[in-house]
Amino acid sequence: MKIEHRHFIIHKPWGMISQFVNPAKRKKKLLGDLYNFPDKTMAIGRLDVASEGLLLLTTDGKVSAEIRSQKYEKEYYVQVDGIITKEAVEKLKTGVEIGFNGKKYTTKPGKAFLINDPKFPLRSQKIRDERHGPTSWVSIIIREGKFRQVRKMTAAVGFPTLRLIRVRIGEIKLDNLEVSEVKEVTTLM
Repeated sequence: MKIEHRHFIIHKPWGMISQFVNPAKRKKKLLGDLYNFPDKTMAIGRLDVASEGLLLLTTDGKVSAEIRSQKYEKEYYVQVDGIITKEAVEKLKTGVEIGFNGKKYTTKPGKAFLINDPKFPLRSQKIRDERHGPTSWVSIIIREGKFRQVRKMTAAVGFPTLRLIRVRIGEIKLDNLEVSEVKEVTTLM
């Protein structure tokens, strides 16, 4: 008997844990608050509480392992503190040194380029306003996914992340999915 697996695409809102169980027992929203997912549904990779955007879920462990592998690009739109320089963007492309598991780690080369403000809906918690200085946006595309890697990368080049939104994993795009929207799909690959 073949198991019918189910797959979902969601737009994770800011402030939500990318899990179904809260290990810290704090009052944070969990994925199960968005939709009545079937048993054994798992998030494919995670977005930290302060990050937003595309999150894939599945009941198929093989699909999860495949997408978490370095075969698939993950694209993030990142609002940074200050007007990011061309030199900083070049460093993001070639790889920067970050801390990971208590050791120094140099990120693998990826892609990065300046983008215009993508005009995402405002977050439930305001980031800040113009009185605190200018901000800019950059697209960062990586194949790896170390803990808080994109945030560490922008900080390493002198432009701390203010807002981070994952917009693409492989060919799957966030597109016009509303914040907190869940869409069931037939396949993820």
